Amino acid sequence: MHNEVNVKMEKKLPLFIVTGSSGSGKTFVITELRRILPNVDVFDIDNLLECGVTDDAKILNVWLRVARNIAESGRISIICGTAMPWDVEKCVDYSYFKHVYYLNLHCDDLTREKRLRERNWTDEMIQDYKNFAKELLEISDSAFDPPMPTVVTTNNNVEEAVAVQIKAWVLQYAS
Repeated sequence: MHNEVNVKMEKKLPLFIVTGSSGSGKTFVITELRRILPNVDVFDIDNLLECGVTDDAKILNVWLRVARNIAESGRISIICGTAMPWDVEKCVDYSYFKHVYYLNLHCDDLTREKRLRERNWTDEMIQDYKNFAKELLEISDSAFDPPMPTVVTTNNNVEEAVAVQIKAWVLQYAS
């Protein structure tokens, strides 16, 4: 039995993170991802906020621990939420993954503003997240290995077209 556990832990699996600035569609795409990727576990990073966990480092550590346990069972995970490599690399369980891949969801400024206004965000918060979205595009080639692809959600049907693109990305690296 002890040898079986060690064998499973030696076969590392990749971890997938669908990131992006607020309003890009990360949470919205989760249900469809679960439907079209039934053998992959998909999580919303923000679910811990509902439990009162607000520290970003703790949130990342919890999700990587969950994903690690799932990987040890031979399954792949996708975490949907804003997470950057320099923060994820500090997590206790980072080394348990073969590689961590990132994909950026992005929408244009007008769409982002509309989506965030529907959440009653202030002008200042909306501008901050527009700036962050722009920064993600600017660093997608230099701060991510491999370079982080971007899926535009402005006019795409998030539940279908976007999820299909994410699925293709995951399957590209899953083996």
